[in-house]
Amino acid sequence: MQEVINEMNVNFLSRSSNEGFARAVVAAFVSQLDPTIDELADIKTAVSEAVTNCIVHGYKSGIGKIYISSKIYSGGKILIRIKDRGCGIENIEQAMEPLFTTGGSERSGLGFAVMQSFMDKIKVSSKVGKGTTVTLQKFIIRRPISNEK
Repeated sequence: MQEVINEMNVNFLSRSSNEGFARAVVAAFVSQLDPTIDELADIKTAVSEAVTNCIVHGYKSGIGKIYISSKIYSGGKILIRIKDRGCGIENIEQAMEPLFTTGGSERSGLGFAVMQSFMDKIKVSSKVGKGTTVTLQKFIIRRPISNEK
């Protein structure tokens, strides 16, 4: 089992203005691994898509909280969990299909496809009426990671 080297947790209201904050806070946390500009852009885009899903779909009828936890493991693995306690997803498999959306004609239905293309692994769990958790995983291996204090 890989050792957790560092971790952070943050939560904020599901307002569109906080999407940029989410991108920035995760990017700042991940930057300790010295990712390339492209790797950092990939992570920021995936986080943006997951947070936007919480805002647009999870809390479509109001404002709620979005929770982000990030962990860095030995070996350069990054795990980012983005969670809401919104309406949940009835059919995850269908929701992850490219071009499927419940957000009307102004939504493209590509959020999960974008996340999958930019991350090494993505997992979605959801319960109707309870909320959704998106887990993003990426490996960044460039410099040794220490467990220094």
